[in-house]
Amino acid sequence: MIRILKQIFRTGIVTEPLPRETEGEVEEVGARLQEAIRKRFRGSLTIRQVDAGSCNGCELEIHAINNPIYNCERFGIHFTASPRFADMLLVTGPVTHNMEIALRRTYNAVPPPKIVVAVGDCGCNGGIFGESYATLGAIDKVIPVDVHIHGCPPTPVALLHGILKAVEK
Repeated sequence: MIRILKQIFRTGIVTEPLPRETEGEVEEVGARLQEAIRKRFRGSLTIRQVDAGSCNGCELEIHAINNPIYNCERFGIHFTASPRFADMLLVTGPVTHNMEIALRRTYNAVPPPKIVVAVGDCGCNGGIFGESYATLGAIDKVIPVDVHIHGCPPTPVALLHGILKAVEK
């Protein structure tokens, strides 16, 4: 344990800061997001992220908005494991046949008013997977979707813009 701690102190912080142009955009959208969340949700937006059958590219970008660089919690965004506490569903991937029932149950467990955001090209229109023997296609074929965030995968800044658009709706 001591050896690991010494290595951590020797290495120091290795996280790269955001480029200045991106940092400014994140701060701008974050301030707008924080204000919208404060007005609509009294300061805290709780998101339940659901993978309906994606390749995990979008999940990596969703994890990025929660890392120390983007730090979405400073804007009032929190992730939860339970749909019963969620204000918003962030759904990725084309809906596979195996996930259809689970996605419907998750949607039904979210208290009203329900906000659903489809993330990535696969979530918006089926993407490269489309409709096939394994997938139903876009998320809106299974549950109603309020906002679509396009991209393969969308950037963390695009995700923040999409969440802002959903909250302001």
